[in-house]
Amino acid sequence: MKKKIILIACVSQKGNKRAKAKDLYISQLFKSSLAYANKQNPDKIFILSALHHLLDINKKIEPYNVTLSNVPKDKRKPELKILTSAEKKEWGKKIIEQLSKQTDLKNDEFIILAGQAYIKPIKNNISHLTNPLYGLRQGERVKFLNDNS
Repeated sequence: MKKKIILIACVSQKGNKRAKAKDLYISQLFKSSLAYANKQNPDKIFILSALHHLLDINKKIEPYNVTLSNVPKDKRKPELKILTSAEKKEWGKKIIEQLSKQTDLKNDEFIILAGQAYIKPIKNNISHLTNPLYGLRQGERVKFLNDNS
C-alpha cells in the first residue's frame, strides 16, 4: 500500500540543549513546516538533518551547527560547518539508504519541505516527490505553510 512520507529540512535556529528533534528546531519555518506536515495526515514525518541524516522527529539529539545550504560568509557563525560538494553527495546517498529501509522509494508519495540544497542530493532516487514550496522565498514559505495548516 502506498504511503505518504513528509521530509522536512533541518534549520539553523535550534534550542541550546538536548531535545526531541521536533522540539530542538525552533524557527518559525520549521514550526510551520511541522504543522503543515501533520495536517497532511502522513504515514511518517522525517527531518533531513545535515548532521544526523534521516532523523525521526522524536529522536533526542544535541544542538549542532552543520548545513548543506550555502550561507554567505558575512552571515556565518564561526562554528558553522557547511558540507562540501562531495560531502553533500555522500549525505544524499546516506539519506536514500536510510529511506529505502523504511519506505518504498518507487511507490510511496513523498512531500519535501526544504530548500534546493536538501532536495538536489536525493531527488533523482525518489519516484513520486512533490515540493509545494518550490519557487517561494523564505517569508513566502512560512505564509504558504501557515495558510495551508
